[in-house]
Amino acid sequence: MALDRDDVLHAAALARIGLADDEVDGFLRDLSGILEHIGRISELELADVPPTSHPLALANRFGEDVPRPSWPRDEMLALAPDPADGGFRVPPIGA
Repeated sequence: MALDRDDVLHAAALARIGLADDEVDGFLRDLSGILEHIGRISELELADVPPTSHPLALANRFGEDVPRPSWPRDEMLALAPDPADGGFRVPPIGA
Protein backbone atom coordinates (compact mmCIF):
# COMPACT_ATOMS: atom_id res chain seq x y z
CA MET A 1 0.00 0.00 0.00
CA ALA A 2 1.54 3.29 -1.07
CA LEU A 3 0.94 6.26 1.20
CA ASP A 4 0.79 9.90 0.19
CA ARG A 5 0.81 13.20 2.06
CA ASP A 6 -2.99 13.17 2.38
CA ASP A 7 -2.84 9.82 4.19
CA VAL A 8 -0.32 11.20 6.68
CA LEU A 9 -2.38 14.34 7.25
CA HIS A 10 -5.52 12.24 7.73
CA ALA A 11 -3.80 9.99 10.29
CA ALA A 12 -2.44 13.07 12.09
CA ALA A 13 -5.92 14.60 12.20
CA LEU A 14 -7.37 11.38 13.64
CA ALA A 15 -4.67 11.39 16.32
CA ARG A 16 -5.16 15.14 16.85
CA ILE A 17 -1.51 15.80 16.07
CA GLY A 18 -0.52 19.02 14.36
CA LEU A 19 2.26 18.57 11.81
CA ALA A 20 4.36 21.23 10.12
CA ASP A 21 4.88 20.83 6.36
CA ASP A 22 8.45 19.60 6.81
CA GLU A 23 7.31 16.99 9.35
CA VAL A 24 4.77 15.48 6.94
CA ASP A 25 7.51 14.31 4.57
CA GLY A 26 9.43 12.70 7.44
CA PHE A 27 6.36 10.89 8.70
CA LEU A 28 5.53 9.80 5.16
CA ARG A 29 8.97 8.15 4.85
CA ASP A 30 8.70 6.58 8.33
CA LEU A 31 5.18 5.22 7.88
CA SER A 32 5.96 3.93 4.38
CA GLY A 33 8.98 2.09 5.80
CA ILE A 34 6.85 0.57 8.56
CA LEU A 35 4.23 -0.66 6.08
CA GLU A 36 6.96 -2.06 3.84
CA HIS A 37 8.44 -3.94 6.79
CA ILE A 38 5.04 -5.34 7.77
CA GLY A 39 4.55 -6.43 4.16
CA ARG A 40 7.82 -8.36 4.27
CA ILE A 41 6.82 -10.03 7.53
CA SER A 42 3.47 -11.09 6.05
CA GLU A 43 5.37 -12.96 3.30
CA LEU A 44 7.06 -15.27 5.83
CA GLU A 45 5.88 -18.83 6.35
CA LEU A 46 4.80 -18.78 9.99
CA ALA A 47 2.32 -21.66 10.17
CA ASP A 48 4.55 -23.63 12.59
CA VAL A 49 5.41 -20.65 14.80
CA PRO A 50 3.30 -20.47 17.96
CA PRO A 51 1.67 -17.12 18.73
CA THR A 52 3.40 -15.03 21.38
CA SER A 53 2.73 -11.71 23.04
CA HIS A 54 6.41 -10.76 23.00
CA PRO A 55 9.47 -12.15 21.21
CA LEU A 56 11.48 -12.35 24.44
CA ALA A 57 10.62 -14.03 27.74
CA LEU A 58 9.87 -11.21 30.14
CA ALA A 59 8.97 -11.08 33.81
CA ASN A 60 7.18 -8.21 35.49
CA ARG A 61 9.44 -6.24 37.75
CA PHE A 62 6.98 -4.35 39.86
CA GLY A 63 7.93 -2.87 43.18
CA GLU A 64 6.20 -3.91 46.35
CA ASP A 65 2.73 -2.40 46.67
CA VAL A 66 3.09 -0.54 49.95
CA PRO A 67 0.37 1.85 51.18
CA ARG A 68 1.52 5.39 51.81
CA PRO A 69 -0.17 8.71 52.50
CA SER A 70 -1.53 10.68 49.56
CA TRP A 71 -0.20 14.09 48.66
CA PRO A 72 -2.22 16.89 50.26
CA ARG A 73 -5.09 17.91 47.97
CA ASP A 74 -4.71 21.64 48.62
CA GLU A 75 -1.00 21.58 47.80
CA MET A 76 -1.61 19.72 44.53
CA LEU A 77 -4.49 21.98 43.50
CA ALA A 78 -2.27 24.99 44.19
CA LEU A 79 -0.01 23.71 41.37
CA ALA A 80 -2.90 23.43 38.88
CA PRO A 81 -3.25 26.23 36.30
CA ASP A 82 -7.05 26.40 36.64
CA PRO A 83 -8.52 24.38 39.55
CA ALA A 84 -12.30 24.24 39.94
CA ASP A 85 -14.64 22.86 42.57
CA GLY A 86 -11.89 21.05 44.46
CA GLY A 87 -10.55 19.31 41.35
CA PHE A 88 -8.51 19.80 38.20
CA ARG A 89 -10.23 21.55 35.31
CA VAL A 90 -9.37 19.97 31.95
CA PRO A 91 -10.46 21.02 28.46
CA PRO A 92 -13.30 18.99 26.94
CA ILE A 93 -12.37 16.36 24.39
CA GLY A 94 -13.01 17.51 20.85
CA ALA A 95 -12.84 21.23 21.66
